Amino acid sequence: MRKPPHVIEIFLNPGEYYFGERDTRIRTILGSCVSITLWHPRLLIGGMCHYMLPNRQGRDLANADGKYADEALGLLFEETRRSGTVLEDYQVKLFGGGNMFERQIGASNSHIGIRNAEAGRELVKHHGLRLAAQDLGGAGHRTVLFDIWSGHVWVRQMTPQGATRCGDHEPEAPCRHA
Repeated sequence: MRKPPHVIEIFLNPGEYYFGERDTRIRTILGSCVSITLWHPRLLIGGMCHYMLPNRQGRDLANADGKYADEALGLLFEETRRSGTVLEDYQVKLFGGGNMFERQIGASNSHIGIRNAEAGRELVKHHGLRLAAQDLGGAGHRTVLFDIWSGHVWVRQMTPQGATRCGDHEPEAPCRHA
């Protein structure tokens, strides 16, 4: 998980995306938001988006916004086209969709995190892509690191006190590789 000294690090805020080359690490923090990563294993290029909502009411196709799942993924797809590659050559991973409201933990299957995760899965399926890995749902937030030089994504999920993730993790779960 150590970053080589020549690597640049990009931090994504909600609604942002980034597409870059091998000497890049992309980092973000997700609560109910979701990130999708795309990685080309031969060319060592890829990107990540950080969307906040499943969709937008009243689409404005001229002004795509990374806050919405379909538009954020569309922005990443545009970057793959600019690079002269095809989507089928990319490894796709999906992360986030946590329940950030303690009063709802374990109580509801319709909170915004679940809806964001479902939107991501549906978009991946709709575009005929195959998920290589996913880490979705649960309680609390995640820190996500995507190393474009290797395609590895590292995830650490922090759950609120008193809540557990899937009933078997401590509130501060160890970092795991996806």
